[in-house]
Amino acid sequence: MEIPESDFDRLLFFEHTRKNAEATYAKNPLDADNLTRWGGALVELSQFQNINDSKMMIMDAISKFEEALSVNPKKHDTLWFLGNALTSHAFLTPELDIAQTFFDKASEYFQQAIDEDPGNQLYLKSLEVNAKAPELHVEIHKHGLTQQALGGGSSTSSNAKGTKKKKNSDLKYDIVGWVILAVGFAAWVQITRSHVPPPPPI
Repeated sequence: MEIPESDFDRLLFFEHTRKNAEATYAKNPLDADNLTRWGGALVELSQFQNINDSKMMIMDAISKFEEALSVNPKKHDTLWFLGNALTSHAFLTPELDIAQTFFDKASEYFQQAIDEDPGNQLYLKSLEVNAKAPELHVEIHKHGLTQQALGGGSSTSSNAKGTKKKKNSDLKYDIVGWVILAVGFAAWVQITRSHVPPPPPI
């Protein structure tokens, strides 16, 4: 399966970010910004993996965010990234009761991010969307979209059923796309902010 060029560029960018973060960590393990970048890169890279590898990569990202928070517990962007990673892991978990624990923890971190940066619309929207996540989780898993991702599913469905599946699949990709865009944008902002030269003296 060929990766589209835009996705391939993303893959290379976040793999480069991950390697740089790993090298920086070896020199300074107490850099919360670096740990956040590393975790963000892992979440992005998880999208190019199969479900099991994706879950493992997201868990690795979660540990990086938690490590960053042990250095700086009030770092609101890290709190937000951690909420997103937990939400992503929940969607990859078929059992709703287990997924719900991840959604609940994500809500706690989104709320903490809001507490630290009250005017941030992205954090407020994330908390709002996360409240609807369990319902979406049920829809996604009810229609076997996880099986489809693994290459399973029945090929003998009727046209009507196929159309319904396509609509559900489109909805899933719309929502997942929005989450990816939000995470990607935040990761990009975080990474570029760390490489901006200091402003000239006045």
